[in-house]
Order: sequence, then structure tokens, then C-alpha cells
Amino acid sequence: MQFGKSIRIYLKDGTVTGIKFGEIVNQTIQAISCPRLKLSELSSYPEAKRPGVYFLFGQDEESSEPKAYLGEAENVYDRLQQHSLGKDFWNEVIIFISKDENLTKGHVRYLESRLIQTALSVKRYKIENYNQTQQSSLPLADRDAMEEFLTFIKLLIGVLGHKILEQVIQVEKPKSYDVEFDVSSLKTIDEYFKPSELVRLELYLSMSNISAKSLQTNEGIVVLAGSEAAESFTNSLGFGYREIRERLIKSGQLKLEEKKYLFQNDVLFDSPSAAAAVILGYATNGRVNWKDINGKSLKEIEQEKVKPT
Repeated sequence: MQFGKSIRIYLKDGTVTGIKFGEIVNQTIQAISCPRLKLSELSSYPEAKRPGVYFLFGQDEESSEPKAYLGEAENVYDRLQQHSLGKDFWNEVIIFISKDENLTKGHVRYLESRLIQTALSVKRYKIENYNQTQQSSLPLADRDAMEEFLTFIKLLIGVLGHKILEQVIQVEKPKSYDVEFDVSSLKTIDEYFKPSELVRLELYLSMSNISAKSLQTNEGIVVLAGSEAAESFTNSLGFGYREIRERLIKSGQLKLEEKKYLFQNDVLFDSPSAAAAVILGYATNGRVNWKDINGKSLKEIEQEKVKPT
């Protein structure tokens, strides 16, 4: 059974853009979000000088994609001082430590390896870590404790504005696992818990000799790998959608094959119309053109769910 969580956020400066402390009620994990401009202020907080893992967030200068670097340190603040001189792309850091100071070097190395593994698998951010660190060996009890810690990191970092560890499509997981299950074979942290609600509305787009399949989720609409997209676009396509197409092509997520582009990965769009326009190459109403297996449009499906008062 999946229980709700209470998360407490403290705004140190009284603003959403300043230093923020986050914690899950009744858990030992603590997060600290800090803009690069205020990095020096972390020196006054002993929490920032404990063993922990951290995320550097910014934007890739070539593709404009969100970019991140994941690391670990026995003294996180000291390591961040080095990054302030050696890495230019980032403008925010989020640190995760234990309030009871129970994390060791072995623990944070394990966390770092698993976090990089998950972020690379999820593919929401461009990850600057070129080589995945070797996972440290931990006793079974410690390993399970760190896996639970990872689920808390995922919750807190999402609440703090970054879905770097969130699968684009949530998949229902088994309810139990054999104790001999090898954790290193897991692809994402999601393998260790079941989302409380899964939205799995399959939708299809078939127009202009183009075919695509998607899933509607809580975040928007996910166009699935293997879907087609038009080779070119018309003047009716908005400049914002043109930029999305170019970014997908440049990043290799859209690959030209036999006069059509093919999606190489699952891609999340904010709205059905954005997905349809990028796919077809012209402005269109996605709520009308995306349809379920029975040919019912998304608009019709949504209207049926609206109950008269």
C-alpha cells in the first residue's frame, strides 16, 4: 500500500529563489537547495559539511537542454567550492544529507552510483558524468537502507523542481522481491516502489501518412519510441514548436529514415497539441486528432468525464 508523504520546506531567505531546506516528516533525510550566487553562505551551515550526494543543475550551452552533474563527497561544501571554479554550466545545487549523520563514504558512493544510473536511464536531463562510478559494496541491511534513502531523494528533488529521477512513463511494479535480487541490475529507483496512481490512456495519431502512438500521463502526453514524424514542416508551425523539433533532431531523439523521422526514445510533451504539431509539422488541435483504439478523440473522452452538477 502506498502511503502519502508530508514534506516540510523552509525558505531561509523568505523567497522561493533563495536557499531552501527540505525534509520528509519523520525521516532523517534533509535536502538543501542553493543558488550558485549564495554558495558561500553554505559555509555557515554544518549540514553542508557532512557526507552526502549533490546535484548541479544548469543548461547545456549547445542544445539548451537541462543539464546536471551528480556527485558525492565526505564534505559536500568543500567539493562544491572546487566545482565553483571548475564547472561553469550550473546555477543551482541541491544537497542530500542525513540529519542523524549516519551516512559514510561507502553509503554516499553507493547513492551516487545508483543516482547516475537512474538519471541516465530516465533521460530527462543531459548528464555531464561521462563515466558511471563503480557501486560500492554494502552489507544487505545498509544496501536496503540506502535504497529507501533513494526513494526519499526522488520525492524531495521532485518537490524542489527537478524531475530528473522520474520515469516519463510510470510502470506498475511487482509487490515483493526475492531477498537474493541483485540491486545492481535495476534500471531506476522506481523498481523499489509502486506509484499510487497510474494513468495509461493509449492514444493514436494517424494523419498525413504519419502514424504515432502515445500515452497520456499526469505531466502531459508521452510520444512512444517508434512513432513517426514528418520530414519537414509548414509555415503554420509556430516557432516554439520548430525549436522543439530541431532540438529533438539535434539530440538524436528524432532520426530520419526513409523520408520520415522516427522517435528513438519516449518523449514527453506538455500538451497533445504540441505533440501533434511537432509530429505533423503544422499547427493542429491535438485534442481532436489524438484518438483512442476505438477512434474516440481525446476531447470526446475528456467531455465524457465531466459530470453535470
